[in-house]
Amino acid sequence: MKNTILIFLFALTLNGFSQTKKASNLDTITLGGGCYWCVEAVYENLDGVKSVVSGFSGGKNANPTYEEVCTGTTGHAEVVQITFNKNVTDLNEIFKVFFTVHDPTTLNRQGADVGTQYRSVIFYKNTEQKKAAESIIAELNKAKVYNNPIVTKIEPFKAFYKADDYHQNYYSNNKNQPYCKMVIQPKLEKFEKVFKDKLKKK
Repeated sequence: MKNTILIFLFALTLNGFSQTKKASNLDTITLGGGCYWCVEAVYENLDGVKSVVSGFSGGKNANPTYEEVCTGTTGHAEVVQITFNKNVTDLNEIFKVFFTVHDPTTLNRQGADVGTQYRSVIFYKNTEQKKAAESIIAELNKAKVYNNPIVTKIEPFKAFYKADDYHQNYYSNNKNQPYCKMVIQPKLEKFEKVFKDKLKKK
């Protein structure tokens, strides 16, 4: 099944949503795919990504703390805000990575991380991003790439609240922590294997 998912994602094209190549053509998208430490570590290594900031979005409280979001009562999801250069990468690739490194079929959970704060969600800021997200989800569901339907939410972007500094670059700064070794490292290794030609040069 995993091989089927990867093959389909690489074959998939977002017809009508190709990106115009222009100098300094930066764009930003906000994604939630479980614990933001995991998602951040992956996108920090994707060529064309200029910055990845961990934080919160989609809830009712302004400037929530990590502890508040962890209660699952604020409505916020743990997210990453990704700024990327469309001369190098695009929404197509951003979404391919997203649907490869997390499970979009488990409602309000990723592995042992359970709660609405860990929901799979795409926060779109314009019509292009919304239609691109709807398109890839529809194609994945139609092809039955996963055993279960995709439950990823597509919601309008309203606000982003940056998490405290110790949450930023968490994997890079805490590689020896058990969570990093057991949860983040396998996701990162999968990403590096599948997208080996798209990695940033070190």
